[in-house]
Amino acid sequence: MTANGWATVPLGEVISHRKEFVRISDERDYTRCRVQLGARGIVLRDRVVGFDIKTKDQQVCRAGELLVAEIDAKVGGFGIVPDELDGAIVSSHYFLFTIDRTRINPRFLDHYIRTPEFQDQVRARGSTNYAAIRPHHVLAYTAPLPVREMQDRLVAKLDALAGKIGQARDHKGEIEREAGAMLNSAFVRVIEGAPLRKMREVAPLVRRPVETRMGEEYPELGIRSFGKGTFHKPALDYLGVGTKRLYRIEPGDLLFSNVFAWEGAIAVAQAADEGRFGSHRFITCVPEEEVATAEFLCFYFLTDEGLRKIGEASPGGAGRNRTLGLAKLEEIEIPVPEYGKQVWFNNLQAKTHEMLAAQDDLEAELDAMVPSILDKAFKGEL
Repeated sequence: MTANGWATVPLGEVISHRKEFVRISDERDYTRCRVQLGARGIVLRDRVVGFDIKTKDQQVCRAGELLVAEIDAKVGGFGIVPDELDGAIVSSHYFLFTIDRTRINPRFLDHYIRTPEFQDQVRARGSTNYAAIRPHHVLAYTAPLPVREMQDRLVAKLDALAGKIGQARDHKGEIEREAGAMLNSAFVRVIEGAPLRKMREVAPLVRRPVETRMGEEYPELGIRSFGKGTFHKPALDYLGVGTKRLYRIEPGDLLFSNVFAWEGAIAVAQAADEGRFGSHRFITCVPEEEVATAEFLCFYFLTDEGLRKIGEASPGGAGRNRTLGLAKLEEIEIPVPEYGKQVWFNNLQAKTHEMLAAQDDLEAELDAMVPSILDKAFKGEL
């Protein structure tokens, strides 16, 4: 029994493990779903023709059921199947549980499984994140079970709060879309009529080789795909570097990953990246002074036109077989407007990024509020 007098029961009293497998037909289309980590619910994975599904025996999900991932449950891989994914399929590495609606409101359970209290029960099974969860584990987890009327009242409150949080997130997404459209529109105006010049003239390749020494450490830099900027990798010692060639990176460098530039692994090194190093797979370009800026060039290369040119300069198949050629990069023609126009656009970018960062902070605050709200709700304090 909880501190506020609610009964506590094993989930096995209100849910039942259910299996329903179908044989996949090569000619039919199927909807597949997946769990999001962090107890963020069930979403569409994809829609595919049966021929492309390797394992021909798949389970069928029903709306309102509890879906649990065998491995990812320990990192929040579970949720209630939404109405729009009724009939979707999942592999045998998932478990499905019907819910006794006469005893527990599925929305009540949906909110409860998002609490740290429930997630602690899941993590307690096994010693690692990769220890598999089995159906009997799930049935042994416990949950508070107030009377149905109390459940329904609590669900109404939590759904209302969730709706407001969802509206705030939707508003953030709208702001991001409008900001992106505004920047793209401004960029088009800035480059209108600008002369085209080759990269080797505007931002030539610069290499700063490093001679590694025993006892020294070399913190590496990484570049995220899709224009998501740089990130910091752990430091390598002399032995860790081995035969790898390292090059020093300086703030303001225009960086390309030679294996993933085609999918937007392009960035500008920031002040926080000072003292970092990259392997030979990093292409480092430095814009000519008063000719171009790294921020302006980076924005161009992340546009559809810029990525198309990078793709053409990265022949080969998918993934690591698509390597950006140095000579091909140097020959890419880019629009180079007056330097002052580039600086103006960079200031506009900076202000926009500040605004979006504030939106990210707001979303983080909302995310931090949810566990507190749920904790109060299941203590009867909401």
